[in-house]
Amino acid sequence: MRKNTDMSLYPALAKDIQWGVVRARFAIGDEIEESKVSNVTILPFAGDRCIIFQVADGSWELPGGTLEPGESYMEGLRREVREELGAELESFRVFGQFRCESSSKTPYRPHIPHPHFVRLVGYGDVRIVGEPLNPEDGEQVIAVEAVDLEEAMKRLEETGRQDIADLYKLAFAIRQEDRSIQLSNDEP
Repeated sequence: MRKNTDMSLYPALAKDIQWGVVRARFAIGDEIEESKVSNVTILPFAGDRCIIFQVADGSWELPGGTLEPGESYMEGLRREVREELGAELESFRVFGQFRCESSSKTPYRPHIPHPHFVRLVGYGDVRIVGEPLNPEDGEQVIAVEAVDLEEAMKRLEETGRQDIADLYKLAFAIRQEDRSIQLSNDEP
């Protein structure tokens, strides 16, 4: 087991989270059952800086969203990164998922799994190439910033998003450990 995956270090992720009619439980791992994936989320980085974005209501959010009909999770992720960050996806590594259950009688959208589905979570590198697209049916992004981990966590916590703050902290730790492993594997 990785040293950075002790869930007691990420208390907001160690318990059920309620998102309206959806109850979600976070689990670490990189196994993907694609038929259950309805959403994909990225903890984006540019170098060692966390990329965060702010929406019109003042909250700081996490890039990602619901897949469109026929869209793979990677296609959906590329689209969401472009729409919400004005960025291109350079890399992505799944490290967990929210296992979700909806109490609604019908799915959020007809093409996604229901009532049990998965929201994939990963980290990756992005490159800002322009302004967020702000489609009419999406979040209206008012700011995209590259900040250090402490600043990202502070802003997220100030707007009541301890869950996202803990995800950034976990992603940062896993990313650092992955880099260390890669460096040790590259040594002769």
